[in-house]
Amino acid sequence: MSEAAPGTPDSPAFAGAERTRVAASMRELIDALMSNSETTPDALSAAADVIDRLSASLGTRREGGAGYVPRSHDDYLPRSPVVGSASPLAPRIDWEVVDGRVRAQGRFGAAYEGPPGYVHGGMVALAFDEVLGIVNIVNGNPGMTATLSVRFRRPTPLFVDVVFEAWVEKVQGRRIVSRAELRHGETVCAEAEGLFIQPSPELAEQYFGRQAG
Repeated sequence: MSEAAPGTPDSPAFAGAERTRVAASMRELIDALMSNSETTPDALSAAADVIDRLSASLGTRREGGAGYVPRSHDDYLPRSPVVGSASPLAPRIDWEVVDGRVRAQGRFGAAYEGPPGYVHGGMVALAFDEVLGIVNIVNGNPGMTATLSVRFRRPTPLFVDVVFEAWVEKVQGRRIVSRAELRHGETVCAEAEGLFIQPSPELAEQYFGRQAG
């Protein structure tokens, strides 16, 4: 437990090796379920029974709210549905900071399919929203999404490595404009621009609590 915020889990404890391993195994399970059309009904029923028992063994699920008090962005990024190491929903996109820009690389599996063989456009938009938010954070300008515009130039293929690159375009008071592009090899698949607003301290406390980072 955190000494800074008693009763809340430290980020390294939540996103530890064991939870990260479970999340990775669940991604494999999701991909197998979405990919293997020849699986028999008996095998699916048996798998459901095992999964139900495993779900019960992990304890009580929260019914609402965050269930923890975030002290910094490091507390909730492991839970991210895009880059979260502890989230089985995430396609597991790893990111790094290079000269103030965020470069994120990974691949989308069967769970994110829209048109056959390609990533769903809504998932591309979600990933853009995340990497733009991260680049704002690492440049000291965290904000909440006001608008997000995406231009889809080419379909984004499944099962291959793709790269997001994001940067802050300009900051005007509490308004941040950031841009990003998504590439497969040398092909630009999509581009995005987001307008983000830094909430006032009072509004941040209303949304996230007094101990929000």
